[in-house]
Amino acid sequence: MKKAYVLDACALIAYLAEENGADVVENILNLAEQAECRVFMHAVNLLEVYYGVRREYGETAAKEMLNNVKETSIAVCFDTSEDIIIEAGRLKSQHKISLADSIGLAQAVQLNASFVTSDHHELDAVDSTQNIDFTWFR
Repeated sequence: MKKAYVLDACALIAYLAEENGADVVENILNLAEQAECRVFMHAVNLLEVYYGVRREYGETAAKEMLNNVKETSIAVCFDTSEDIIIEAGRLKSQHKISLADSIGLAQAVQLNASFVTSDHHELDAVDSTQNIDFTWFR
């Protein structure tokens, strides 16, 4: 089975804004374009990026960002199954993490994927105590 990745909001932001670490995310997306891996993002994490772009740059820029994401190899997961709810709730109850991160992490668990992030301040504790694979890009 091909390696799978789940992007969190900061991974997509770094890629789109060409921030430090964007090369790691870009490499993952390039591998997905070549069908060497699969890349996912939960809709809640995409929502975080959307509202940030909309607040900072306006509705037109936010819609353009969504269209740009549609042109990538990122599969947006709109389903929030009971399994996702249970796993996200378990993680959020055990760690001080955002709701969006708990959902993204639950998506990674469900897909047996690596969670792509740079949110050390929230997720180092999860990385050290949970059996979840992380891809840190900075």
